[in-house]
Amino acid sequence: MSSLIFKSSRSAARDFPVARISLTEGKRLMMGSVTPDPVSRPPPFTGFTNFSRSRIGSEKSSSNVDHASGISGTDRSFLEGEVTHEKLTKEITMFSQLPENFGVNQHIPIDNELKERLRSTLWKFKAPIRFAFAYGSGVFSQGQSYQKSKPQVDLIFGVTYTQHWHSLNISQYPDHYSFLRRLGSGAVSYVQDNIGPGVYFNPYVEINGMTVKYGVVSIDTLCRDLISWDTLYLSGRLHKPVKILRDDPRIRLANQRNLFSVIRVALLLLPEKFTEQELYHTIASISYTGDPRMNVAAENPNKVKNIVDNQKQHFHRLYAPLIDTLPNIEIGRGYDGVSDTVTLEQDMDPLRRGNMVARLPSSFRKKLYARYTTILGVDPATTQGLSETSSDASEGTINRTEGSKFDQLIAENPDLRVEVARAIQHTVRWPSFVQSIKGLATAGVSKSVKYLGEKSSKWRAGKQSE
Repeated sequence: MSSLIFKSSRSAARDFPVARISLTEGKRLMMGSVTPDPVSRPPPFTGFTNFSRSRIGSEKSSSNVDHASGISGTDRSFLEGEVTHEKLTKEITMFSQLPENFGVNQHIPIDNELKERLRSTLWKFKAPIRFAFAYGSGVFSQGQSYQKSKPQVDLIFGVTYTQHWHSLNISQYPDHYSFLRRLGSGAVSYVQDNIGPGVYFNPYVEINGMTVKYGVVSIDTLCRDLISWDTLYLSGRLHKPVKILRDDPRIRLANQRNLFSVIRVALLLLPEKFTEQELYHTIASISYTGDPRMNVAAENPNKVKNIVDNQKQHFHRLYAPLIDTLPNIEIGRGYDGVSDTVTLEQDMDPLRRGNMVARLPSSFRKKLYARYTTILGVDPATTQGLSETSSDASEGTINRTEGSKFDQLIAENPDLRVEVARAIQHTVRWPSFVQSIKGLATAGVSKSVKYLGEKSSKWRAGKQSE
């Protein structure tokens, strides 16, 4: 059989038992400060399942419970209907409110020693961390050149109150901050929350025997970006494999929606037939589309290829259970069940693709709508409410966004790929540029110069390898 598998999360749950935890970590878990991995080892990739041509139809499940993703009709409305950050905050407060094994695909296994070292790093901070993940070449392989350079470990901390968090952290680690600390935590949190995508980075920090760069973001800001794609700055990072070190129920649900969203955008960018590798490459490239660093010799030009080539198994684990729930994707004709090169096909019917357009993240969809009001000559006022949220009686209480005629016109437009790419660029470019400029103040000049030098070295190494 093949080394690949698309299987439902119900069957996958048997492959991913809950990891054993120590007594100390158990006490921390009871205090609500850490969540153990729901997975402990990679899946036994043996072949594709749950694909058949009869599943092509609409983006609807055939029952009130979607066994492939483990979500009921009510829960599915969060993934396919209009969801606001306020609704998510009000309705989801505990993991017990989520279906069993929901979001298990988000927990990517890494070396146990590194995992425990990263988790213990979180306990070096007295300021409370609600959610945390590690990412980048310091955690996941991006090729031999990255492994030789021993890059710093990238971390993101989700916190509840940014000013309070920075106040505590400045008192504990004043040397982590630039001159901005002298202005107080109010100034630091203002710069974080009101300039750029809402993240404050402290790079080149020596802690727990590692060199780390940690970014601080409010839970509310992170949830909004995951749901709406306001900036794609952090939601884009979560399109790639990351190691979640401390979990939060709202983030898990919002990120599952984020992952479904990026699959839909990738499908709008891809032709009718494509390989699994091309799908992951398209997904990984989205957050870099429009990033100024990719155009000014400040990033490895082969970065996306390196990520996908060296982390394909992780991408598969992250996305296969979700792809398995979408009836408008199937294995291509001629697949022999043995080859590692898998061709997928998507349904190009404008009705089905119109549904995908209607279910895009709200901020991103508004950009696409604004563009097509001009292209199609539609009065902008008529685009309001064109996509309706409907209830399907056969599915109980599922509220899902159905595409309108306007969405179908967008879906069948021959320049859709170009316009989707344009919307991505407009979403990514400005927040990424502002964050880069903000780094001069938050990191300080010397650390910024060091960081730029390392990025330039990666660009040169990438060019030499071409």
